[in-house]
Amino acid sequence: MDATASIIFIIAAFSLGAIVIMKRDSLPTGLRRGLALVSIAFIAFAFFMIVYAFFTMGKA
Repeated sequence: MDATASIIFIIAAFSLGAIVIMKRDSLPTGLRRGLALVSIAFIAFAFFMIVYAFFTMGKA
């Protein structure tokens, strides 16, 4: 697995979550729920990628 692409995705997912949390008051109501769900899905997948990287660490 390409580590660079994984790291970029992980940083982007957590950044999106932080932006949604910081700007939740200025987001329209309809967009707020969708962005929150997408952010949760991206962060969950990023967390899975981190755990998977730890479990496969050291294998060739």
